[in-house]
Amino acid sequence: MKRPDDTHGDFSAGHDWRLGRFPNLMPRRVESILLVSSPYDSFILEEDGLLSELIFSEYTDLGLTHAPSVHRVSTGHEALGAVASGEFDLVIAMARLGGMEIHEFASSVKAIQDDVPVVLLAANEAELTQFGAQIETLTVDGIYVWHGDAKLFLAIIKTIEDRWNAQHDTHVGGVGVIILIEDSVRYLSSYLPLVYSELVRQTRAVMLEGINRMHKLLRLRARPKVLVATTFEEGLALYEKFRTYIFGIITDVRYPRGGEVDPQAGAAFIRKIKEDNPDIPSLLQSAEVSNREIAERLNTAFLHKWSTTLLQDLRLFMLNNFGFGDFIFRLPSGQEVARASNLYEMRRVLRDVPAESLDYHASRNHFSNWLRARTEFVLARKLRPRKVSEFGGMEGLRAYLIQEVDGAIRQNRRGVVEDFTRERFGPGSRLTRIGGGSLGGKARGLAFFDAMLERYQLHKEYEDVSIFVPRSVMIGTDVFDEFLDNNQLRTLALYKAQDEWIRQAFLKAVLPRSLTDSLSAYLAHATSPLAVRSSSTLEDSPYHPFAGVFSTIMLPNNHTDSRQRLSQLCDAIKLVYASTFYEQARQYLRATPHRIEEQKMGVMLMEVVGTRHDHYYYPSFAGVARSYNFYPFGHMKPEDGVATVALGLGQCVVEGSEALRFSPGNPHVLPQLSLGKAFISNSQRCFYAINLDDPDRPVPTEELASVERLDLTVAEKHGTLDPVASVWSHENEAFYDGIYRPGARVVTFAHILKSDLFPLAGILSEVLDLGRIGFAGPVELEFAVNLSANPRQFAVLQIRPFGVTGEQEAVEIDGLPDDLLLVSSEMALGNGIVDGLHDIVYVKPDTFDAATTPAIAAELGKLNETLLAEKRRVLLIGPGRWGSSNPWLGIPVNWAQISAARVIVETSLEHFKVDSSQGSHFFHNLTSLGVGYLTVDPELQRGFIDWHWLDQQPCVFETDLLRHVRVDIPLEARMDGRQSRAAVLKWSVRAEGLNDDI
Repeated sequence: MKRPDDTHGDFSAGHDWRLGRFPNLMPRRVESILLVSSPYDSFILEEDGLLSELIFSEYTDLGLTHAPSVHRVSTGHEALGAVASGEFDLVIAMARLGGMEIHEFASSVKAIQDDVPVVLLAANEAELTQFGAQIETLTVDGIYVWHGDAKLFLAIIKTIEDRWNAQHDTHVGGVGVIILIEDSVRYLSSYLPLVYSELVRQTRAVMLEGINRMHKLLRLRARPKVLVATTFEEGLALYEKFRTYIFGIITDVRYPRGGEVDPQAGAAFIRKIKEDNPDIPSLLQSAEVSNREIAERLNTAFLHKWSTTLLQDLRLFMLNNFGFGDFIFRLPSGQEVARASNLYEMRRVLRDVPAESLDYHASRNHFSNWLRARTEFVLARKLRPRKVSEFGGMEGLRAYLIQEVDGAIRQNRRGVVEDFTRERFGPGSRLTRIGGGSLGGKARGLAFFDAMLERYQLHKEYEDVSIFVPRSVMIGTDVFDEFLDNNQLRTLALYKAQDEWIRQAFLKAVLPRSLTDSLSAYLAHATSPLAVRSSSTLEDSPYHPFAGVFSTIMLPNNHTDSRQRLSQLCDAIKLVYASTFYEQARQYLRATPHRIEEQKMGVMLMEVVGTRHDHYYYPSFAGVARSYNFYPFGHMKPEDGVATVALGLGQCVVEGSEALRFSPGNPHVLPQLSLGKAFISNSQRCFYAINLDDPDRPVPTEELASVERLDLTVAEKHGTLDPVASVWSHENEAFYDGIYRPGARVVTFAHILKSDLFPLAGILSEVLDLGRIGFAGPVELEFAVNLSANPRQFAVLQIRPFGVTGEQEAVEIDGLPDDLLLVSSEMALGNGIVDGLHDIVYVKPDTFDAATTPAIAAELGKLNETLLAEKRRVLLIGPGRWGSSNPWLGIPVNWAQISAARVIVETSLEHFKVDSSQGSHFFHNLTSLGVGYLTVDPELQRGFIDWHWLDQQPCVFETDLLRHVRVDIPLEARMDGRQSRAAVLKWSVRAEGLNDDI
């Protein structure tokens, strides 16, 4: 197998064929960014991952694996030295430059390298006003103000790139141009991210059917350019330069004209443009509603700048005017006679549309505009300079259009992820999609990784093992939008907080007929059990992964009546949609920069990997693996990775129940087995399987209602226990591989990890390494293995980037006196210092009983509501695994019940010992949200808690299970991410300032 190297270039180069007939657009891109900011400003912009996340996501969405690098310096003088190296394409400078004024800095940069753009980013509006009239004379290439929306960085980069590439891309590819005229820095900083986000969304929505996902994303390079002007003269110069390629005009009303602010400059601009091109789409925007009348007189659209529906209004304008919507065939009178939403429908409609309608649209270049919006530049160029008379009449043009559209469809059929059609879908189909819009993060990650598996043929290294992504159908987010809008659910779901009300309302709603028709055709070929999985647009991002936040419904899919199977599948999809608005999702969203109304839900229909045993269906084993191990020990390195595996379905692992942990780089090192008999109580004692015995059972409103928890004796009866189990001999006090002797059966995976029965460790190392390179960072993988298949199967069920801070500042922990320490941990996640912790909530260790953990979770939920309302910052301490679905292993809370916590401690007690968390969805989400997570194991001398000190603190609230105390002098938590160590100090030793981003 030819492996990619860490430069990532090989993968991109190897897939150049997917560009097909497209020109090499966007030849100049921002590849290296110099960020000039004070340490504090940089911490805000970079350490929380938002900047790197957005850059990563943008380049991943474009099918690239090499994102621009970001280098930070603290002062202007340092920056000038860096610019002199010639390594940077863009300089983003905050206002505080360490003693150097911004105008001096910008001029100096241009003197060193005049083609490097310099952008000023003010931390807030007050900072911007300090420049006063001087701001008009700054030699910078853009001025923006930070409003907390991290998408601003994306807009800055895209604005620069569009300015660079507009001339080339219009000339070579016929790419369209949108002129945006706006002189308000404050408004542009908020509005430009909306324009780019919507432009990319609508460009993605109109990508053609039949091409693979990666190809579609590469074609987003061909989206229209947005060129920004701040004066009348700048806008007019852009129009004259790109007249042939103008998609439309978006202009403010008041801005400079002739050197002075003209309150009607925008109206004058549109009036002048329409004299040259009366049909050009235009939008007049203003903070003054009275200007709507002027827009009406100009026959142009109007948008109120401070409208509460700004994004929706902008979306509708672009959809209806820039060619992104349906092509509506009209007669000269304006009467609609037909419409086409894609090339397939265009090919069909062209056969029957009246000749006078064809003449009407061809004479106004409507066909070429609509095709260009769909990046069909070759066909658009053929049509634009041609006259109808050149085709020998309208029927000649009709035949020509049909021929060319048909040719484009054929060329665009290549790909891995195909759009679903009843005619094409069959046993040979692998990854297909239904509906437009985004596939969502989960589906996108799998589609990307499937392309990598195809490119590098990993399975050839394991000839008797099939390494693959299970056959899946992916439902795009446009179907979600259509479902909400058709059933008038959007507003109700946004404002109704009761989960049960939402659940019932969604179940009563009706899915789009187009979807149910496709599902009916799909079920004719899909007869094995199905996992109906969420794939939100926000899911699986590196720093806010939403792991386990939304629903997955398991369906037996074995009813004899196909109509019942369809009904059950539809209900499962509705329940996944409903989970978008459940309280758990709302609570998680509040801890991120996102709003619930931004959430778009895709759905994956994935065939479950496994084999039928009696009336149960399950894989041989399943698990989660990470390319980075937070808790290495002995000779292990964090980069060796870690995996957690369990017999049967993977619920044991992702929900924090009993499973076996090992390092793929050191598979023979299993310290758990050295515990002997003590290991049995923490080993897997049951497993999960889909129950096939009741096909009439209604679709479960609880995710696991179709999944049954079974004793290991059932697996032994099925013959699936032997490959993964050992026997504990009480007589010899030793483990023996296999189950062919008397004794306690214990899941150890010894046969798998110590012999050649199945190359699990080797495959995991290879797949994790491939994922790490493809995603440009650490990854987490969910997988399933089927030993009963021929060849044996290793299925990648999910892969996502996992946020691990690369460069972490030193945090001093050594040398602190013991009497200052409330908590000490040798296994900790997070980096930095959390201060201002006045509140401590802890589970009372002396009275703790594992049987009471559900009651503890309920009490914590009520207390959390109070703490949130009071905006308290909390240290939370308790035994076992937080968030475990198994109440005997820890406190079964969800995020909504502990969201006030800034630092969480899990500890073992003398009578309650559980391995630390690392494989569960709950653990993943906590760490990605920046919550400090400390593990304490006094028995192994890995930390301690000063319970005596806690018991002496003033009590605010106490029950038989919990105690809430509050201290006058705040605690201070210190996390050293480089060494995975942490300490909580009984009082803050820092002189001033707070920094809770870890």
